[in-house]
Amino acid sequence: MREVGVTPEPTILVTGVNGQVGFELLRSLQGLGRVVACDRSMLDLSDLDRVRSVVRELKPSIIVNPAAYTAVDKAETDVDAARRLNAEVPRAFAEEAARLGAALVHYSTDYVFDGTKEGAYVETDATNPQNVYGLTKLEGEQAIAATGCAHLILRTSWVYGRRGKNFLLTMLKLGSERPELRVVADQVGAPTWSKTIATATAHIVAQALAADDADWWAQRSGVYHFTSAGATSWHGFAEAIFAQAMGEHAPKVLPIPASDYPVPAKRPSNSRLSHDKLTEAFGLRLPDWADALKLCLSE
Repeated sequence: MREVGVTPEPTILVTGVNGQVGFELLRSLQGLGRVVACDRSMLDLSDLDRVRSVVRELKPSIIVNPAAYTAVDKAETDVDAARRLNAEVPRAFAEEAARLGAALVHYSTDYVFDGTKEGAYVETDATNPQNVYGLTKLEGEQAIAATGCAHLILRTSWVYGRRGKNFLLTMLKLGSERPELRVVADQVGAPTWSKTIATATAHIVAQALAADDADWWAQRSGVYHFTSAGATSWHGFAEAIFAQAMGEHAPKVLPIPASDYPVPAKRPSNSRLSHDKLTEAFGLRLPDWADALKLCLSE
């Protein structure tokens, strides 16, 4: 018999826990409920039937899904795999969340935009992805919304951290090997630390669990821009990394146009995202990208 006045501990299912965001989420969500880590040994995301059965077995209150196909250039030729992880899996989670009366927190990307806007993008701006990765992430957003489940879609950008594959680790490796690097200077966005994403997500999840109210989700379900404040170019990001991590031993960083560094997938020139909606809904202001980088490098 359930004790009077005792609220059952909510279950929070987290996917992609070996990735840079999922790894941090496991730590940031501690204390908010029973956090269940779903790695590949427990949940093969290529098996949609298994995805559904795991959700039905666990009956989570909230599903947090950072798992994604993030190899942007490879996605151009690996379309089916990208669509499976970025669109079909989120649809399955959303459908199961709707069936359970649970909520889904999902991450998307600045690459849903074409980058031609002069100012910062707001959530209601028209999307126009220029590569397969951005297209399949947008399909995931649309699939989630179509289910009508309680959901938050958090668009982030230029994610980095101290594990996995990302720009920060690539620069630190190359900077230790070469005296000079050429880095793209005409694409602008907000480098966003994986721990910033996880910590801010935990604040939102805490608010949702404290409210324990369908109206809370009804008023807030939708898309939010979820990046660090400020903006820089890839060249500016590289210079900041080297200035803080290597000082006088830093390599020379030469600015180049994106046209001098051809890659299979086209990237947007402008990835700046406005955070006004996020602040209004949750009272959150993510730190400036440069301040977060200092914290990351000090760990």
